[in-house]
Amino acid sequence: MLAIVLALAAAIGFGASDFAGGLASRSGSVVSVSLLVSAVGALVVVAALPFAASSAPSAAALAWGFGAGLSTTLGVFALYLGFRYAAFSVAGPLSAVAAAGFSVLAGLLLGERPAGLALAGIALALPAIVAVSASAAEDAAASADPADDTPEREAAIPGGRPAAGVVLGLVAGACFALLYIGLDRAGSDSGLWPVAAASAGELVAALAAALLTRSFRLAGARPRLLAALAGTIGQAGTISFFFASQEGLLAVAAVLTSLYPAVTIVLARILLGERLTALRLGGLGLAGACVALIAAGGAG
Repeated sequence: MLAIVLALAAAIGFGASDFAGGLASRSGSVVSVSLLVSAVGALVVVAALPFAASSAPSAAALAWGFGAGLSTTLGVFALYLGFRYAAFSVAGPLSAVAAAGFSVLAGLLLGERPAGLALAGIALALPAIVAVSASAAEDAAASADPADDTPEREAAIPGGRPAAGVVLGLVAGACFALLYIGLDRAGSDSGLWPVAAASAGELVAALAAALLTRSFRLAGARPRLLAALAGTIGQAGTISFFFASQEGLLAVAAVLTSLYPAVTIVLARILLGERLTALRLGGLGLAGACVALIAAGGAG
């Protein structure tokens, strides 16, 4: 039961963090946003480390954590870019389906044996991707229609490229699956040190990208505030997932955490007025059923 609560807490943290970071990236460089998110997240884990740290973390645990952090930054780059090119309700759910599916497959390869329901959930991922991708095409047509002056049209993304949002959402999901797998493999004997190593990996990758693109400074108080909020909440989500994966199966923790787009979409609907077309609602419903089936099968 504790694993379920922690995984759902991680979903809330990741979903709210993605929303805040995605908004920041719409008015600032994705690299500079990610750098500030990583820096604030590092401060959070440093503050938490004394309360849940092992005296002697293993090299393997640190390596798994560092690798997980590198993949996280790549996933964040992909997801934030996806949010710039398409609606939150396109890139977010696709990243979740991919993260859940890859994590369950990894769990199977590592010896976990979820029930057949989990495999049925993975099978539902394909039509979910098709439905959400098709709804992205509708967004492109709507945003290109100059006669459309509805509030949803005003919330459309300037220069949107919905197909790119779909691809980037899937790439982000694969990277997030590596985060889940890396933290799970790091084990629980090293306290929060694997999370600290992951935070270091995130910061190294973000700094490297900032050096290459010369994107260090995030202009504007609002984007900086949103990025700092994203780093704080996101790191809390990472810590929650880490402990959830140690308390239960990787498959269960990963798929429950992968409910995070629901938080992002609700926030986008309430605060931005993003529309939910019938086709997208169907795709989101399939994605939700996919995650639920995987979770039920994993729990069994």
